[in-house]
Amino acid sequence: MSAGRIIIVDDDPQIRRVMRVTLTGQGYEVDDAKNGEAALEKLRDQRFDLVLLDMNMPGIGGLETCRTIRAQSDVAIIMLTVRDADSDKVDALDAGADDYITKPYNPPELLARIRAALRRTPSMQGPTGRITLGSVEVDFDSRQVSADGRRVRLTPKEFDLLRYFVGHANKTLSHRELLQAVWGPDYGDQVDYLRVFINQLRKKIEPKPSSPTFLLTEPWVGYRLNLPAET
Repeated sequence: MSAGRIIIVDDDPQIRRVMRVTLTGQGYEVDDAKNGEAALEKLRDQRFDLVLLDMNMPGIGGLETCRTIRAQSDVAIIMLTVRDADSDKVDALDAGADDYITKPYNPPELLARIRAALRRTPSMQGPTGRITLGSVEVDFDSRQVSADGRRVRLTPKEFDLLRYFVGHANKTLSHRELLQAVWGPDYGDQVDYLRVFINQLRKKIEPKPSSPTFLLTEPWVGYRLNLPAET
């Protein structure tokens, strides 16, 4: 039984070969593409569970490829970056990636990130129906978010994170609890990593992200979703 279908998008043939060997050895079905254009063509014709996408490629580039994929699909996307700068991470998440990993990577870390990206928080562990946060409406059944009537696209991981917050509204949640609940047991100590996701989520649900009213920071501990009783 396949562990999932993955497409590797990278202009370096050696990286594609090494990744293919690593992933097929773990039970994944693997395809690859040498650039964004080829990847988009394959994604139109085939179903994949996850895209491993290099940020720096000739042609339309990794970020633009990611935006195009995300505009059409909720497939899991992990962006591969050469630099570990915060700006690269933010750019990847802004484009719609679920995660990022810095080259050179080690195989155990890559496999852990893949498992986390493919993992979905079971719906029965979170709320159902609709909830309103100011001008933002969240429909948990259809996984749709809108603000002032306009669609707001959350990545699958951002949506799972928001679902967990709403399911534990007005409670202080530690960094470790959030990471392990949404990303899985391989996570727990990546506080900076969680902070990037929280900042991205605030941009999408807060009227003023720099002064949040819903998704609050509890210094040195974690975060809390402030949900008024009438909501």
